[in-house]
Amino acid sequence: MKLSRLALFSALALVAAPVWADSVVTVYSADGLHDGAQSWYQTEFDAFTQATGIKVQYVEGGSGAIVERLAKERSNPQADVLVTVPPFIQRAATQNLLADFTPDAAAHIAGTNARYVPLVNNYLSFIYNAKLLKSAPASWQELLDSRFKNKLQYSTPGQAGDGTAVMLQAIQSHGSKDAGFDYLGKLQANNVGPSASTGKLTALVNKGELYVANGDLQMNLSQMARNPNVKIFWPADAQGQRSALALPYVIGLVQNGPQSENGKKLINFLLDNAAQTNVSSLSWGMPVRNDVTPTDDNYQQAKSALEGVNIWQPDWNQVAETLSADIARWHQVTDSE
Repeated sequence: MKLSRLALFSALALVAAPVWADSVVTVYSADGLHDGAQSWYQTEFDAFTQATGIKVQYVEGGSGAIVERLAKERSNPQADVLVTVPPFIQRAATQNLLADFTPDAAAHIAGTNARYVPLVNNYLSFIYNAKLLKSAPASWQELLDSRFKNKLQYSTPGQAGDGTAVMLQAIQSHGSKDAGFDYLGKLQANNVGPSASTGKLTALVNKGELYVANGDLQMNLSQMARNPNVKIFWPADAQGQRSALALPYVIGLVQNGPQSENGKKLINFLLDNAAQTNVSSLSWGMPVRNDVTPTDDNYQQAKSALEGVNIWQPDWNQVAETLSADIARWHQVTDSE
């Protein structure tokens, strides 16, 4: 008879109580998976603590900001686990901020790397106020219309993962870097200004302070119940094609973290079958394991939202190599400090 995940971990916790007692694991994470009272993170963290006796210390920040924090703490690491999105996970790996670790579930997860592995599948999205706008903006060109002046905002590339994704999506949708940056320069006439957080923009769209903002599918779907005026859309390019950048949450073990063994246990826990099955029902995310297909309504709604949208992803290693130059160019064309 097979033991349940909780029973198995509880048994191990009893045997190893002197080692694990009062121990902790510290997670630095991008926002999104901790939204709401019964989020996937909180549910799984609580289950992990119950099963192992290991308490989870959670620190949240922008996708780029948490990697910068990790880099500043290099000589005295404070975190054990990092969760962020591309290309910042690649930047952390190239800066030797992540340790080699192969999770138990690696064979079931595409895109697994020696130093990081996808945790939750997700995609760039945009939101609009459906109460004030009769329909979603149909195209990137429409977003340049003067009616969106000071009513449009996207999070800052380089600081927020979703904001960086907007920059990459603009380049993809306009066919080249030159055309993409030219467009973003024009769009700046309507942009309210910088925002280090993507999640905070949803409430502004819901209240009508903004008409349009960027986001990501998992976060936006989870926020819509609390923000009833918000709906999701993807603007079309000049050929009428709507596309969405694949932007998964990615997890890695921090190099020389204070509790690395606990970090490994948490990574395995979050990637096991039970946790991956729960991610859509609790937080609207989509599992990364190829042997997990949820049946809940949230999963079906997420899949339905993506119908007719072309999913794409760049060479993230190449993106990471040119990211600093691209961010500098974005600041130049938008005249942003």
